Amino acid sequence: MPIVTLPPVDLRRVDLNLLVAFDALMQERSVTRAAARLFIGQSAMSATLARLRILFDDPILIRHGRQVDSTPVADALVEPVRRALEMVGGILTKHSSFDPATDHRTFIINASDYLTFVFLRPLLRSLSEEAPNVKLRILPVSGDLHQELVQNKVDLLITAREVFAQQLDLPNEELFTDRYVCAVDADHPEVGKSISLEQLQSLPYVATSTGRSRNFAEIELDRLGIRRNIEITTTFTLGFFLLIGTRLISLVHERLGKEFQKQLNIRLLEPPVPIRRITEIMVWTERNTDDPGHRWLRERLKRLALEQFGPSPASKRRQRPKARSTRPR
Repeated sequence: MPIVTLPPVDLRRVDLNLLVAFDALMQERSVTRAAARLFIGQSAMSATLARLRILFDDPILIRHGRQVDSTPVADALVEPVRRALEMVGGILTKHSSFDPATDHRTFIINASDYLTFVFLRPLLRSLSEEAPNVKLRILPVSGDLHQELVQNKVDLLITAREVFAQQLDLPNEELFTDRYVCAVDADHPEVGKSISLEQLQSLPYVATSTGRSRNFAEIELDRLGIRRNIEITTTFTLGFFLLIGTRLISLVHERLGKEFQKQLNIRLLEPPVPIRRITEIMVWTERNTDDPGHRWLRERLKRLALEQFGPSPASKRRQRPKARSTRPR
């Protein structure tokens, strides 16, 4: 294939925002969705696409019926443009700062309803005073979590390391741990002070998930070869309400269970089989590692986890003193 050499471009005539728009268009493959992503009108995005076509002398996006496809030239530009934007962002980040008391910033976080209720809720209450112009958009866990991070659709992912383990090629840090317990209606007609393995397998069961990925508890039960009489699959928080006044049982996060136990007529019981603990982590991309605002958010989340749940397993390992050698000198 012959190498195509493009004529030099006068950078003084190029608007950097065009590259930002190009990146959005290539990720969304839609003028409407790209406009919403950049918080501009659809007509403005259409005009920007026209400017991009002139800049690159290429249609960029072509409509085939109801489907919109990118051109080969546009596909070849995706990675170079993204690298260029990351480089510019890195240059600007090194010479900027972030003051949560005055700066405006919106962070998009991927987190389950369990994590929002148990972990993020106190932060939402305190932000109005310590960071009044900082907003959080908490999105439900859905889609390809790894891709959403890499494509900068979200700033931060909070998830169980055991669920995300196969994709931990991104920067991440431990926050806290939790374990699973059984939950039943407090007046369950068949379950007393404990629950047996036979009851766990035979009673009607509420399975929980984030929508796209399975709950680690379900993965663990499958690993142990424990069958369930699954009648309902729903979200972590909604599952508690379904237990009331029924014979249903479920395996739930203990921290979330204790919160709902204060409000609902439910009981928490030790599971009849050992279930491994989970470790909740936050995951981000390298491009955000040195961003002052992003760094502030990560430090704030680490402090929040420490205040609520104590030191993370990773920090405990770092603090553990080395054993003294008994070898004679």
